[in-house]
Amino acid sequence: MKIFCWVCLVFVIISVGALSEEPQLSSARVVFQTNYGDIEFGFYPSVAPKTVDHIFKLVRLGGYNTNHFFRVDKGFVAQVADVASGRSAPMNEEQRREAEKTIVGEFSDVKHVRGILSMGRYSDPDSAQSSFSMLLGDAPHLDGQYAIFGKVTKGDETLRKLEELPTRREGIFVMPMERITIHSSYYYDTEMESCEKERGILKRRLAASAVEIERQRMKCFP
Repeated sequence: MKIFCWVCLVFVIISVGALSEEPQLSSARVVFQTNYGDIEFGFYPSVAPKTVDHIFKLVRLGGYNTNHFFRVDKGFVAQVADVASGRSAPMNEEQRREAEKTIVGEFSDVKHVRGILSMGRYSDPDSAQSSFSMLLGDAPHLDGQYAIFGKVTKGDETLRKLEELPTRREGIFVMPMERITIHSSYYYDTEMESCEKERGILKRRLAASAVEIERQRMKCFP
């Protein structure tokens, strides 16, 4: 009986560990450049592949440029407005087409904790478009109700600045008194960045080798 209970305990520990394990981030990173600083985030394609594809495509199209954070609720969420209505610049047809798409609700067991990216939606679970929240604290009541698709990887200091801004309440929303603009956005690949670094090292080594070869050639074959 003791052996059986010990085996059960090990199984429970392993199971809990597997459930609490953080999903794998892809190598893609997106940076929002705001009037209060930069915020960088990565994606969980294994958790919400359709959502990740949609958001990343909108970034590539420049959809979030001139958009804004319409909601900043300290300790809870900072929420980006829908692209279709939140931009100050007009959209082209391709941007509008992508922004107005609705995405199936890809709900998961990932927890809503500070830094997590979670899609906004209406009462319909499949009504998410382009608005999403950056969690400013733990919100377990959101777990399983909203699609988590990534997390903030850099820029927590920017989020803390946003939390200190004056706000007003409109119904359930706590909104900043001034516009928090996403001036521009860009993306990069961490693996490519790593490859660039390695290529740079290799080039320097090759250049040094070429110098040494030439020195030896001049010495032995003047």
